[in-house]
Amino acid sequence: MTAQHITPFPAGTHGRPGTRDGLAARDRYAWVAPLVATVLLCPLGPAAVFLGGLSVMATDGCGPDHCPQALTTSLEWIYGLLFFGAPVAFKAWVTAWALPWTRRWAAARAVAAAVSLLPLIVLLLVFSLPAP
Repeated sequence: MTAQHITPFPAGTHGRPGTRDGLAARDRYAWVAPLVATVLLCPLGPAAVFLGGLSVMATDGCGPDHCPQALTTSLEWIYGLLFFGAPVAFKAWVTAWALPWTRRWAAARAVAAAVSLLPLIVLLLVFSLPAP
């Protein structure tokens, strides 16, 4: 018996979608997810930091010791997201731009771009602060 060489793909399919080399092909839409994240972060990122910083004034009416638990919990979430979420968001944003622009990394690039937008939850929390 002799071993025959069987090719898994027909000749001439290199670099096409659906083939093994299709993942190594350059992704022509690789810039879309990082650009959308950048466009959203440019105006909304500074707004989240500014409004998150001003959110402590919500405790002016009740004083720092007599505020409802719901308000203090929301403020703790806001400052936690600003303190811990900002470095994570920046690293995810840089990662979304720095990943290789091939189809293999398309999902990771989209996830990194989405993670870079997570600290914008601060805006949602600021605009839904409970009344003191």
